[in-house]
Amino acid sequence: MAPSFGWWAKGSLKGTPVVVKMENPNWSMEELQAPSEDDFLVGNTQTGTSEKARGKNAKQLTWVLLLKAHRAAGCLTSIASTLIALGSAIRRRVASGRTDADNNGSANENRTVKTRFYNCIKVFLWLSLLLLSFEIAAYFKGWHFGAPKLQLQSIFTAPFGVRDFFDSLYSRWVFIRVEYLAPPLQFLASFCIILFLIQSLDRLILCLGCFWIRFKRIKPIPKQVSVADLESGENGFFPMVLVQIPMCNEKEVYQQSIAAVCNLDWPKSKILIQVLDDSDDPTTQLLIKEEVHKWQQQGVHIVYRHRVIRDGYKAGNLKSAMSCSYVKDYEFVAIFDADFQPNPDFLKLTVPHFKDNEDVGLVQARWSFVNKDENLLTRLQNINLSFHFEVEQQVNGVFINFFGFNGTAGVWRIKALEDSGGWLERTTVEDMDIAVRAHLRGWKFVFLNDVECQCELPESYEAYRKQQHRWHSGPMQLFRLCLPDIICAKISIWKKFNMIFLFFLLRKLILPFYSFTLFCIILPMTMFVPEAELPAWVVCYIPATMSFLNILPAPKSFPFIVPYLLFENTMSVTKFNAMISGLFQLGSAYEWVVTKKSGRSSEGDLVSLVEKQPKHQRGGSEPNLDELKTEIEQEQKARKKKHNRIYTKELALAFLLLTASARSLLSAQGIHFYFLLFQGISFLLVGLDLIGEQVL
Repeated sequence: MAPSFGWWAKGSLKGTPVVVKMENPNWSMEELQAPSEDDFLVGNTQTGTSEKARGKNAKQLTWVLLLKAHRAAGCLTSIASTLIALGSAIRRRVASGRTDADNNGSANENRTVKTRFYNCIKVFLWLSLLLLSFEIAAYFKGWHFGAPKLQLQSIFTAPFGVRDFFDSLYSRWVFIRVEYLAPPLQFLASFCIILFLIQSLDRLILCLGCFWIRFKRIKPIPKQVSVADLESGENGFFPMVLVQIPMCNEKEVYQQSIAAVCNLDWPKSKILIQVLDDSDDPTTQLLIKEEVHKWQQQGVHIVYRHRVIRDGYKAGNLKSAMSCSYVKDYEFVAIFDADFQPNPDFLKLTVPHFKDNEDVGLVQARWSFVNKDENLLTRLQNINLSFHFEVEQQVNGVFINFFGFNGTAGVWRIKALEDSGGWLERTTVEDMDIAVRAHLRGWKFVFLNDVECQCELPESYEAYRKQQHRWHSGPMQLFRLCLPDIICAKISIWKKFNMIFLFFLLRKLILPFYSFTLFCIILPMTMFVPEAELPAWVVCYIPATMSFLNILPAPKSFPFIVPYLLFENTMSVTKFNAMISGLFQLGSAYEWVVTKKSGRSSEGDLVSLVEKQPKHQRGGSEPNLDELKTEIEQEQKARKKKHNRIYTKELALAFLLLTASARSLLSAQGIHFYFLLFQGISFLLVGLDLIGEQVL
């Protein structure tokens, strides 16, 4: 074999000429010889071959280096183009002058309260600018600080005559700082640090619980049903299941959702699908009716329901559907929002967990996202929700059989719903409301981490912001309403403690409170009152550790750990505002805006869907569909005219943090400076709506 190998190596084949061309016209072109077979010979002892190999290796190295240089040049070019695009986007935002205040909100929204919160932030901003000017003047007058704490002995021992008016004024300011401002600020900072440590400890315990579940391979296992019974569909566990799809003006996603539910693998005689349409748009109503009729013609048991009086949002919609007379014939109800697409085996993986477990009231599946890599905003949401499902929901489901119902991708025992009082319209988180009431009645919940249901994440910051406002104001409304019931409930002290302190106070109230107060208010203030300190481990090390724990369920998102930390602090403004609104029953607490969907999981846009409609459905459908096609095209053209907005609170906080970072330079506080700088830039990007979907 050796001679044969040598003969093959000495062949006349040579490398193919390769032209490496730089994209930048300032770079030159050079023709190189690609590596030939001789370059890969090992152990050749002939001198000529060795010298030839060395020459080839040198050329190969040059070739690789030039390719690296080409890649670096392309990277620099892309960075430059990105900065240019960023600058033009900022100019468009400023030129359009559209802010979040111009957005037509809900009729229930209290404009006075919203403006008051923004005015408070503006007061802090103008005060910080004034103090920064004062501190810069003092710095150039010789007041140099090597540490946050300032020694006052040298200030007040010097004769008054040797100091000018500015020195006297600054000395008085330092005295006021030390005696009156630093103590309460330090107390507030210490209080928030304690809350921060408690919340971090809770998160660490949850992560340890998740590791234990993985180590022991703990997961809910349903009662065994024979494979033959499952395949026959006759003697297996196939109870009567009602499937509900609540929706409201969501024509981007209605078709794929209905199709996914109609393809569920379940005996047709044992399932009924309710399409609960709350749309007030006649076009959307007609489209959904046509879709339901199409599936009815294919033999699917599906009905269309539309409410005349649309009170109570989603809770009112579900309550109305459960009042139908035929519901009494069904034992379980599965709920899917308009953008959810369950797999065909969804019911076969969830419903068996109710078998011979009469105390199980809910089986919840986790969410997976079809557009998690669409943009930076969806990537960051994926990190947050992956931790929520895999850690919070799974740990609570395994160890205490309770977690907040996610409002969709879950199966309820209808008896548990009725026993808990049914759907109520008293809050904007009807899913959490029914879960809390069911838990107080003794029902157990099962979370299935290995059963996923595909859905869609909000791709624009505006949609995500409104969603988070509802998700954080609703729990505070519910806490006020449920606190007396929790105290009087006939459950163990541990369950009461878990629900009041851990479920509501720590994870719904304390988290947004300290995130906003500590990192957006107290930290900038300590730059101007350096006698009150925030240790470096509070500013950097613990937040970095918590972010690392948060990102573990989504390891592919590890490169986004720093943007995730900064973005979570940025979102604390919206969450804090929502928490205050819900806690004190302000007008915006009852605001409900349907989260905008883009239909990323569908095969095409609505126009293509209309074109694919079969022409034999019913006589009068074709003219209607032509009219719908024209209307949809007009709406799509109108959508392109939409502009991104400027968010005033985020922008004000961006300038506040950047001002504080400039002040931290005077005290040479390295970690504080970098944190404030990058956090300020994060607020700036979000305030200019440069994260998420971009609309020209």
